Amino acid sequence: MTDKIDKTWLKSYPEGMCPTLEYPDKTMPDLLAEAAAKLPGRTAIAFAGIELNYQTVYGMVLKTATFLSELGVKKGDRVALMTPNCPHYIVAFYAIQKIGAVVVQVNPMYVERELEHILNDSGARVFIAYDQFYPRIKNVRKVTPLEKVILFSLGEALDVTGEDVLKFESLLASAEPRPPKVEFDVVNDLAVLQYTGGTTGVSKGAMLTHRNLVANAFQVTEWFKGCRYGEETVLSVLPFFHSYGMTCCINFGIANAATLVVVPRFEIEAVVQAIDKYQPTLFPGVPTMYIGVINYPEIAKINVRSIKYCISGSAPLPVEVAQKFEELTGGFLVEGYGLSETSPVTHCNPMIGLRKAGSIGLPLPDTVCKIVDLETGEKILPPGETGELCIAGPQIMKGYWNMPEETAKTLRDGWVYTGDIAKMDEDGYFYIVDRKKDMIIAGGFNIYPRDVEEVLFEHPKVMEAVVAGVPDPYRGETVKAFIVLKEGEQASEEEIIGYCKSKLAAYKVPRLVEFRKELPKTAVGKVLRRFLREEEIKKQQG
Repeated sequence: MTDKIDKTWLKSYPEGMCPTLEYPDKTMPDLLAEAAAKLPGRTAIAFAGIELNYQTVYGMVLKTATFLSELGVKKGDRVALMTPNCPHYIVAFYAIQKIGAVVVQVNPMYVERELEHILNDSGARVFIAYDQFYPRIKNVRKVTPLEKVILFSLGEALDVTGEDVLKFESLLASAEPRPPKVEFDVVNDLAVLQYTGGTTGVSKGAMLTHRNLVANAFQVTEWFKGCRYGEETVLSVLPFFHSYGMTCCINFGIANAATLVVVPRFEIEAVVQAIDKYQPTLFPGVPTMYIGVINYPEIAKINVRSIKYCISGSAPLPVEVAQKFEELTGGFLVEGYGLSETSPVTHCNPMIGLRKAGSIGLPLPDTVCKIVDLETGEKILPPGETGELCIAGPQIMKGYWNMPEETAKTLRDGWVYTGDIAKMDEDGYFYIVDRKKDMIIAGGFNIYPRDVEEVLFEHPKVMEAVVAGVPDPYRGETVKAFIVLKEGEQASEEEIIGYCKSKLAAYKVPRLVEFRKELPKTAVGKVLRRFLREEEIKKQQG
């Protein structure tokens, strides 16, 4: 499969970096059990002033796994998980996998229409969630397969008296830690359904196996050369429901018996205080986070010199941001790349050796890449030529849940066709040139234009609508809607934005709205989204 691929990047692997690894036939809960056995008293999670050691966390996982089993959850069943970053997320995430069930990752910002799709598509009958999200879950229960909802609180509990719900805290207090023994085929058994958007507007569940998760955790560990088992501290502010946070915070951290400093969301005050108090050694993030840190007014008073390694993903990393952050911390900040279908990390600039600004770096160990022509997807292109980036490796998904046609388009002979246009240079470093898909990346969140456009078209005054990602100095990109109203209708920017807020997760809502008499189109009537984006860039440049 890979014998004809130009593996130029192998010559660029820094000395001491291993291009191939061995992966144990274990699950992530197995690696948690190992950490609990080796370092039971080491702090596993630090959250809101509370510290939980590895023995305690693993005990909570066993109790939760037992409780889920007693509810009737069996191997292969899907269990939805919708929480902010907190210890409950980590415990539930591993407990579900412990009994062979499949975690259905749910974005906490999803509104009812988005929840309904994911629950019906996955067939999840059990939902574990933060209690403040329950009103949304309640509204879709009757039109989904949901049978049981398990809620937990963070502070004052939501009053759901009389509802058919269970309390997470009660199950931890009563359950005996005796989960059933489950036999795993780690290469093929599913661990996670990682839902991702698509150019068709249909959210797809990428099927990630236990091997995918463990392999990617090991691959990232190899990249953080110099990491010491049981001695690292990971600032965990990336959202756990996202594959990036799942791997680079939780799974990487647990695989290395690290302390996870868990922050619910990126609020600069909370983040810098966590850095000052816990002295993290690793800080995976997105450019907006690093921008926030270096521009924090009181940053000179914060001790940030503990930070050794940072991988930036989800959006292009400005060179000046990396330079300023490294000057501030004394650590390394490098750009990487990945996607939900690859668990997600596939590329990164090395921490040691040559780093190239603007590049996503080299493929991770055991990761093989090729650039193919855009017309057929079959001709392999040489270094310097631009085409579609295709990736193969142990972190590649099994396919899309219940979507054989979409799977066949994306996964061909073991290769993920990323939809990203890229090139490889003579040293084997890869560069993302453009997006074959029209995805918008704002503040690290992936936004698919069709999701927003479908809502805009539902507005009774809108005749035509298209959205595009336009440059934003803080979010990287932001969503702008271009709208043609129906004849005789009038609407304001505030009205359109307010309408979208009622039907979309907050990060998908357009920040800018422009009303036009007509939209630019091709001869066959296709709206020229790229033209609008380029027009906006020229406007901003003056």
